[in-house]
Amino acid sequence: MLDYEKLSFPNPQKIRKNWKDLNGKWDFYFDKDESANRHEPLPSERFDQEIVVPYSYTFEKSGIEESTYYPVVWYRLKFEAEKKAGKRYVLNFEAVDYRSDIWLNGVHVASHQGGHVPFEIDVTDELKAVNELQVRVEDYNEPAQPLGKQSWKQSNFLCWYTRTIGIWQNVWLEETGEVYLTNHQIKPNIHEAELEIDAMINRDVPASLIVEVSYQGQTITKASTMFKNRRAKFSVDVSSDLANFRLFFWHPDSPELYDVTYRVEYAGEVTDDITGYFGMRDIEARNNKVYLNDQEFYQKLILNQGYYHDGGMTGTTEEMLDDLLKVKEMGFNGIRMHQKIENHKLLYMCDALGLVMWAEMPSFFEFSNEAVENVFEEIPGFVQKHINHPSVIAYVVMNESWGVNEISHNEEEQHLVNALYYKVKSLDRTRLVIGNDGWEQTLTDISTIHDYNSNEETMAQSYEDKTDAFETSPSKTSGRKMFCDGYVNEDVPFMVSEYGGVAYQEEEVEAAWGYGERIASKEEVIDKIAALTEVVMDIPYGVGFCYTQLTDVEQEVNGLLNHRHEYKFDPAVIRSILESKRQYGFIFK
Repeated sequence: MLDYEKLSFPNPQKIRKNWKDLNGKWDFYFDKDESANRHEPLPSERFDQEIVVPYSYTFEKSGIEESTYYPVVWYRLKFEAEKKAGKRYVLNFEAVDYRSDIWLNGVHVASHQGGHVPFEIDVTDELKAVNELQVRVEDYNEPAQPLGKQSWKQSNFLCWYTRTIGIWQNVWLEETGEVYLTNHQIKPNIHEAELEIDAMINRDVPASLIVEVSYQGQTITKASTMFKNRRAKFSVDVSSDLANFRLFFWHPDSPELYDVTYRVEYAGEVTDDITGYFGMRDIEARNNKVYLNDQEFYQKLILNQGYYHDGGMTGTTEEMLDDLLKVKEMGFNGIRMHQKIENHKLLYMCDALGLVMWAEMPSFFEFSNEAVENVFEEIPGFVQKHINHPSVIAYVVMNESWGVNEISHNEEEQHLVNALYYKVKSLDRTRLVIGNDGWEQTLTDISTIHDYNSNEETMAQSYEDKTDAFETSPSKTSGRKMFCDGYVNEDVPFMVSEYGGVAYQEEEVEAAWGYGERIASKEEVIDKIAALTEVVMDIPYGVGFCYTQLTDVEQEVNGLLNHRHEYKFDPAVIRSILESKRQYGFIFK
């Protein structure tokens, strides 16, 4: 059940009660000739505009009217803070695209690279009663950067969209004690009814971690341990007679969540107090199937680009929730978050509503040493943001050979995908990892294909023989091999992880783009979606699918929702298509 109070905090997984929202109007400056010194703050008189954070100036909600793209911009915010003795203050940026330098009260407090992952800064020493925060951002949208769906050209093309620059996710300041948690990971083990906890603190001192687990207000267990070398790692038994079968399992049909508190004790005082939650669930691939909590699980996903017509990659809490409620109403049981690392709040919504998620690392588009370094810079933050969320069942590290365009024959590019696969596995052993989603795969836990064939008869023929599909090019649209030579693996489960993309526009869109021939009639569009979905669900060795896509985005009109995220089609009709086959589970009345 969705807890709306949790949604009032910037990160529902890591709630500290004393915090200050820094979103809103900031002063802003276009460094059009890039003449400002990046090693010192900008003089106050240079800030000549206002911007609404956290929106990129390239979108309407920012309040900026500027059509030219400038790769260097500056932000300034004046804010008050009550600084208390014995407390520390942590400044949080959820995402700033792409390279940033941060000053507080004239002191350079951090530099950061990576446009998609969170970072935090301890600013206790610099904080005052009245403060000036400045952020310099540069984003040249170079193909060696992880860009995701942002166009690296001067204008949009095909399915690449308007550029994002600057602060595009939440900014806030937290108060905590002298010794506090900097990081924590929780890994459920349903087979032992245990929760593994791995936490870090900011200082190497003899502190203790006290953990209390509860379910709907009733305490399940309480345990504590000492930090060693700033780390506390232990497991707690979370079994309970309150549950029908020892545990309250997380599943899309019943997304049960436990509450958890983490208290750091040092020198006889509680110096940090955090509340969060977790779900007890397991995901694995074996015997050509995917199992969720040891039960065969058929995935009915929809591709979500996470773009909003007036906010770009930044959605409001209400907009994100409305999207996910519509996903459920249409009968999907999960989303593939495509080429974007999403907001903390949306991740919580998936956990609470019962929608599985494929989390995806945004792609770069030109293979080079610099690109390799750039993607590895963000991978740890990518994993850390998702690791505590039960809804996240899979990571996608590359997509459609973007950035590794010659992977079919280039061993260096194959090695990169394999290195990313193992890197993510080393950071999180509890989830599935898809190496190069769509085609030309090397190491992967699920074999996937992207097939935008709009002819249901020839599409069905492509998957009649599993061995032939795995060893050749089943997609009539891409023509790409499913696996690179030497990597064919029929032991892994199979999914059509992109299909459909049936283009239909209710309103005229300039340079509208979509897959296949344009269908004019809404009824014919529904018939085509139904026919293609039936083909995909009839693949006997298939373990799921991902339909393209949730919404129209800028020039792309493949959505089941339009640009304003309103239904194009009756959701009950879409649900009836999805529920026509591949339904599992008991019905209790």
